[in-house]
Parts: sequence; structure tokens; C-alpha cells
Amino acid sequence: MNNITDIHYGPLPADSPYVKPFRFHYTQNGKQKSWDLLKVHDSVSIVIFNVTRRKLVFVKQFRPAVYHGIISGDGVEPGSIDMNKYPPEIAVTMELCAGIIDKPISIAEIAREEILEECGYDVPVDRIEQIIRYRSGVGTSGAEQTLFYTEVTDADKVSSAGGGVDDEIIDVVEYGIEEARQLTAKGTVITSPPSFLFGLMWFLANRAPKDA
Repeated sequence: MNNITDIHYGPLPADSPYVKPFRFHYTQNGKQKSWDLLKVHDSVSIVIFNVTRRKLVFVKQFRPAVYHGIISGDGVEPGSIDMNKYPPEIAVTMELCAGIIDKPISIAEIAREEILEECGYDVPVDRIEQIIRYRSGVGTSGAEQTLFYTEVTDADKVSSAGGGVDDEIIDVVEYGIEEARQLTAKGTVITSPPSFLFGLMWFLANRAPKDA
């Protein structure tokens, strides 16, 4: 996954298909205000539990935004990135299976496709349960994310699928329930988004086997 070199960055092209920056103007209590925002796609995320082996199925991938957040937080300037001090591995996140809503099909179908493409399980829509919708990036985008839950078996695994499509590079990882529980322990530092922790804690509170 991590044969990553030649890291650099620059201004955002106006034709980006994923991010559209703009300025939002409004008046609040008689005072004119503005806020800089990003228009992005809504998305889905899925908690996947393999009941055959009692394992939670997560994904890992390199996230440029996380890498930039780390190096910019240390005051590193573009063009002066020490790849030995800041190897790409520092920005490999552990996440739920997820994807953007960019097709004219139901969000459950989007979730089904992501489960197959990223994790390699072929699951019918009627086994994918919608749990909750919430807003992410409330300071910048306010995009909606829908959390789903599905239980899979080893028989659902498609040998040729998983790991992402197109230019995605995704590793699939499995955690036992107690191992996953430790990710939420007090004092833990984890390179994961809030949606991952929320989905994990939802599972532990609502669907984890009682004897786990």
C-alpha cells in the first residue's frame, strides 16, 4: 500500500469533481456574516460483522488529508517534507467500509457496492440495515452520512473482490470484539475518523454478542 513518493501539493483546480469551495453569506441578529464552505458528496458507511469468525471487518488506507494535517501541524512547508521523519504510514487510517453517494441508485445499493468493492463480500440489500443518519464536517461541509450495519459469513466472500476499485488501494483488516473494544479505551490515540469510533461503539452497545 505504502509505496508513496514525490509528495507535494498546490492550489485546488476549479474543476474538482469532489470538492467545491465557496463562501456562504448571511445576516444573524442584524449583523452580516460569512463562512467559507466546501460542497462535497454525501456518503455511506457500514459496520460489517463476520458472524462465521466473530470478527469486525475494517479497512485501512492512506489519507492525504491526514498526512497534510500532521505535517502542517508541525509547521512543515511544501517542498521541504522529510519522508524519513514523516513516512506515509503516519497517515494510514483505520475506517469503516464507506463511500460517496455519486450514483442515481438507493443508498442501500451504494452500501452494497462498497461492501463488495472494498471488502469483497457479496451481500444482498435486504441484509443491509440502515441505522442512523447524521451530519459530518459541520464546520466546513455539513454533508450527510448514513450508517448501515450488516452481518456477513465466509460464504459471502468473493475471492476476486475487495481492496477497492479504479485507483483505490485499500487493505481489509479484521478485529475480534475484545480487540476492537480496546480501540475505544480511555487514553487511546487512533488515526481514525469519528464515524469509525461512533460505528464501533454503536456495535458494541447494540449488536455485539452477549458472550463477547
